Amino acid sequence: MTSKEKLDVARQLAKLGVDIIEAGFPASSKDDLEAVRMIAKEVGNTIDDDGHVPVICGLARCNRSDIDAAWEAVKYAKKPRIHTFIATSEIHLKYKLRKSREEVIAIAREMVSYARSLGCEDVEFSPEDAGRSDREFLYQVLGEVIKAGATTLNIPDTVGYTLPTEFGELINDIKSNTPGIENVIISTHCQNDLGLSTANTLAGAYAGARQVEVTINGIGERAGNASLEEVVMAIQCRGKELLGGLYTGINTRHIVMSSKMVAEYTGLHVQPHKAIVGANAFTHESGIHQDGMLKFKGTYEIICPDDIGLSRSNESGIVLGKLSGRHALRSRLLELGYELDGKELDDVFWRFKAVAEKKKHLSDGDLEALISDEVFQPQVIWSLGDLQVTCGTLGLSTATVKLIDTDGVEHVGCSVGTGPVDAAYKAIDLIVKVPVTLLEYSMNSVTEGIDAIASTRVVIRGENSHTTTHALTGETVHRTFRSGTLLLISTCQSVFLLALCLPASNQFIFVFNSGTGAGMDIVVSSVRAYVNALNKMMGFKTVSASKVSSQSSLEDKSS
Repeated sequence: MTSKEKLDVARQLAKLGVDIIEAGFPASSKDDLEAVRMIAKEVGNTIDDDGHVPVICGLARCNRSDIDAAWEAVKYAKKPRIHTFIATSEIHLKYKLRKSREEVIAIAREMVSYARSLGCEDVEFSPEDAGRSDREFLYQVLGEVIKAGATTLNIPDTVGYTLPTEFGELINDIKSNTPGIENVIISTHCQNDLGLSTANTLAGAYAGARQVEVTINGIGERAGNASLEEVVMAIQCRGKELLGGLYTGINTRHIVMSSKMVAEYTGLHVQPHKAIVGANAFTHESGIHQDGMLKFKGTYEIICPDDIGLSRSNESGIVLGKLSGRHALRSRLLELGYELDGKELDDVFWRFKAVAEKKKHLSDGDLEALISDEVFQPQVIWSLGDLQVTCGTLGLSTATVKLIDTDGVEHVGCSVGTGPVDAAYKAIDLIVKVPVTLLEYSMNSVTEGIDAIASTRVVIRGENSHTTTHALTGETVHRTFRSGTLLLISTCQSVFLLALCLPASNQFIFVFNSGTGAGMDIVVSSVRAYVNALNKMMGFKTVSASKVSSQSSLEDKSS
């Protein structure tokens, strides 16, 4: 992050109510030193309405130059802290430090004392890799740094190696066996290499730690650190009953914003199923879960989304997908203003399930498109059975279409055309034998994304078309029939391909009746639209003929 971004994050952490902000490692670079100094001067001197001002801490190895840099950066804060560390495990002593235990004790003691001599009254010490350190040696090191002036002892599970029972026992043993421990704060620092950082942190807090080192979104070295949001919300949910009444001063309503800021600035995006702040953390896709949520949210939510500053598009947090049931679909449709029951709901539900098999989540726009496609349909005279098309640069596009009439009889037609849609429409004309003219063909995206649902609108007119008189001009005009067909576009390239494969402009004199149809392929969807447009035109003809017959019958009776 840039210095400005670090300052922005620090401001947000202060708003969140974080007690200690370890703002950086000043000795690592001039930029990092300057960033920590800026944070110390501004955030470390800003007192909120509750009188809270965070401690600003700088990290330093156990050497004078690191400690000098850390103090230079944090000394401007109202509450400055230096955090110094040195490894204590046998594997680190032998292969990394190449020092004896006695040398490590001497260095730790001297450097803590040196930090205090600079005027820093708050010094934190960490025995790196404490989780794999010899216990008796650990007690000895910690006792010596307490004597030298350390105020906080941070116990790191540096490589995420311990299990929660082990780590809790480690904290308890340190609390019971370290001389002078009653005068300092015990802290935890848990890495997530085995996915146990939050569990280990909670175990440590239960065993007596009163500071926990965490990060927003759990970011950190390798698999990351204990996640602030997970630890805080676990304590909020279970602290009173199972953790001896523990609580934090975190204002949880700022958690979501903090998470988004850190993700944006670091470029480390949060996985969708991340606890608390993941995109799926408060969404419900399973039909069983959705049913429970609609009845009572507490059935599947232990945290209210509002408590962490999360607002969602619908109150129940339901995300409609292939696992959703009728109850969830009907509930969401009611919210959108569509009250469907019986056969209408069944028809929409099965169409919804078919689309959901191909598209993970359906938006409100998708649902409204499906409603238009399924509910507002003309009388079915012809229905699409199967469709097979071949197209490309090697030859003419060909299409084979199977239509089913009202008696269930199957009819097959084959044709060639300038593109797959043109070929399919010509094959349909061979079956239906109703001459029509295509007046308009257009496609618009209803929803966004590569798997968007789109609306295809066609307008047709029969050659022996019905006429009507324009109410204002008195002009006789031919009746046209419009349709909007719904489709799920599988790739953006498919839209471009369709544009290339449409009939040439001089063939755009055909006219469509309107009709709707859905498919997972743009050609299939276009065919459904054409069939439905034909149905609307032919259905209108049937209704008109019926009205004429009824009128003649009435005239005969009156005469």
